[in-house]
Amino acid sequence: MTQRDIRRHIGQLALVGFDGPSLATDVAALARAFDLGGVILFARNVEAPDQVADLSAEAGRLAAGLPLWVGVDQEGGRVARLRRPFTEWPPMAVLGRAGDEGLAERFGRALGAELSAVGVTWDFAPVMDVGTGHDNPAIGDRAFGERAELVARLGRAVIRGLQAEGVAACAKHFPGHGDTSVDSHHALPVVEHPPERLREVELEPFRAAVDEGVASIMVGHLLVPALDEERPATLSSRAIDWLRAELAFDGLVVSDDLSMRAISDTHGLADAAVGAVAAGCDAVLLCGTDADGQARAFEALIRAVEDGTLAVSRVEDAMRRQREAKARFLAPGRDPRPARQLRDVVGCEAHQMLAAEIGRSM
Repeated sequence: MTQRDIRRHIGQLALVGFDGPSLATDVAALARAFDLGGVILFARNVEAPDQVADLSAEAGRLAAGLPLWVGVDQEGGRVARLRRPFTEWPPMAVLGRAGDEGLAERFGRALGAELSAVGVTWDFAPVMDVGTGHDNPAIGDRAFGERAELVARLGRAVIRGLQAEGVAACAKHFPGHGDTSVDSHHALPVVEHPPERLREVELEPFRAAVDEGVASIMVGHLLVPALDEERPATLSSRAIDWLRAELAFDGLVVSDDLSMRAISDTHGLADAAVGAVAAGCDAVLLCGTDADGQARAFEALIRAVEDGTLAVSRVEDAMRRQREAKARFLAPGRDPRPARQLRDVVGCEAHQMLAAEIGRSM
């Protein structure tokens, strides 16, 4: 890639957040200046299914070349940005108690169908953390359970269902947030396990996800001294190289939100973006609403390439993976369903019955 190409397309390496139910003019300006990789939706952006579909279509019109991702955290339980009339799913711990792969795949397909109907193309789910930490404020009932085999089996089924509906799945939070006592939204958790334990427990679900062809893996804001004594996994080439080597994964590696305090307490957004991409992330999440700060992060990435802090080859690898993932999930001409058809999918009777079936495992 030439320096000009990098300047024009560096935004492909990020998904940005914004405020309100329609795309802010600042997002359009970022797309024109840097060629955004995508947007990520939160409850602040959601009013109704037809409005989300319009928002997704609006994001699609910003594409300068490659289409934009429309991402969301839609797990079920307490982490769900899309509420009624979308189907409200039980926490994954409830699905874990059922232990039924067929039920998990049906859930993944139903979830994917509703997301696809409104133009969402990348779901940052499922959680593949093994819930061995009983006082874990971050994960808790978001995990399928306490056994690596169960998490691997059900997570793989959910991935299969989601991706069958054309929605890219994301296994998170590598290398495992399940046995921590700190929430990375507020501080940096430390995972003290040696590599042998990580391989036997924490990595088993991620290995299953890779075997299933998962589109992406999210690296968590976790300090894992066995991998890197100084840098959290998001900013650690050692941790991300380990992911690639151990799991033979060549899909998208994405950071968790770089504005979370586990990172922002010690790094500004721009420095964190450079550090995450340099470490091996192919996409970074900039989930806040400060468009000026997001622009500064893109400019910092460009300067890092220009001064040699960030290798051109690293940017090329990330861009390649973005192109390949988008070719797989973002077919040209794919649009959200017309508003009149959304009620046939979003919150439909069949999905409500499935949610109730899962809920009976409580």
